[in-house]
Amino acid sequence: MSQLTSNSSAFIEAEQYSQFILDNLQTFALPDGLWRDVTDFGSGTTLNIKTIGTVTIQDGAEDTPLDFNAIDNNTLTLSITDYKADAWRVSDELREDGAQVEALMSMRAVESTRALAVNHETRFLAVAGSESGTGQTNADINLVNGQPHRWVAGGASASTRVMTMDDIIAAKLSMDKAGVPANGRIMIVDPVVEATFNSLSNLTNVSNNPHFEGIITEGFSKEHKFVKNIFGFDIWTSNFLPVKTATEALNASSYNLANDTAEIGDVMNIAMCVADDNCKPVMHAWRRQPRTEGWRDPNNRGDNFQVTSRFGLGVQRTDTLIAIATHPTNY
Repeated sequence: MSQLTSNSSAFIEAEQYSQFILDNLQTFALPDGLWRDVTDFGSGTTLNIKTIGTVTIQDGAEDTPLDFNAIDNNTLTLSITDYKADAWRVSDELREDGAQVEALMSMRAVESTRALAVNHETRFLAVAGSESGTGQTNADINLVNGQPHRWVAGGASASTRVMTMDDIIAAKLSMDKAGVPANGRIMIVDPVVEATFNSLSNLTNVSNNPHFEGIITEGFSKEHKFVKNIFGFDIWTSNFLPVKTATEALNASSYNLANDTAEIGDVMNIAMCVADDNCKPVMHAWRRQPRTEGWRDPNNRGDNFQVTSRFGLGVQRTDTLIAIATHPTNY
């Protein structure tokens, strides 16, 4: 590998790539405020993260000392597991013969940023949807204070695996019973679910309601970002929600929801609270934010570039998290 100098063209271009990626990563992805950032908690590949746990109010008396509890009475573990990279070469021939070389390099930076963002969003949603071996218990409706937090869409006595308003109402009830703050509730759904919402007949008479203004003419989602608010949930859409790779039986019929099986290919739609760091169900830590390096490769007569990143994701609480399985195409 040729030694880099600070004034080499590859070095300068690599610095520009790095800044572009950091500046534009969120343009192509869900915002980073959806998870708790624990980057500063410790070093190494395993982070031991202190949390406050549950606060219990005491009965006090004027002349009786209170019980003083440790503030850091719970510990969570997060591992740095993801190493993601991209690499490309700009040949001397392209620089010499390609009038569009600068445009091509700019396009490559955009597509590299987009690919990194898609991977990051996909990993975040896989962890939130408990499809990565953490978080909720699969094949279990995950009761919290007597209400389910994982089920198949369709409502009572249904086997359609299509989202209904009953599912949204049930999600609100589950959040309410779990004591989840009313502010900061979001639901990230597949575009097929958005199509379901757009076609619901009971929404055709809400054009005078400011919460639903524009739905009839514009639909719920614009550019697959935020949408509208339904029963206290800000609705977002994503094409990168986790997809079932195995069937999962979930019987929520006792709660006026479906007794059904999530089939292979079904999508896990995610509801969560992101009001504050204590409420957010998912933790995230960077060990290396996307960083681009460039160097001269004399053997291949060109400039090599690589962008690398290292991060980890984990679940810190499941009571502020709901997963609802839907059919991949039916609405």
